[in-house]
Amino acid sequence: MSKVGFVGLGIMGTPMAGQLLAGGHELFVMGAHDSRGGKSVICLHSTARVADATISTIVASLPLGTRVTTPRHHVQYVVTEYGAANLGMLTDVGRMDALIAIAHPDFREELRAAAREFN
Repeated sequence: MSKVGFVGLGIMGTPMAGQLLAGGHELFVMGAHDSRGGKSVICLHSTARVADATISTIVASLPLGTRVTTPRHHVQYVVTEYGAANLGMLTDVGRMDALIAIAHPDFREELRAAAREFN
């Protein structure tokens, strides 16, 4: 099974926030996508600060055991301060390329290296 394009929702560097899992994130993006003329859009900063380190919010894979709140087929648009990626109808490789293009520039080469390993 492909791991490209899932969304894990929680607070980085802390245990998963259980109240967010019950909050209906998947239903929200489904409703946005399925409404007349609607689109599912997930907006996020390209980086986050965790324990005095800057990390990318776009990652090559989620750690084993991470709860996935939005499966890949419900992720259409992802937006960061570096652009927007329309993941709808893209192959796994296309999804990787599109997400790398909107990742923070400091992390793109690392993501490209991980993508090469995936292929």
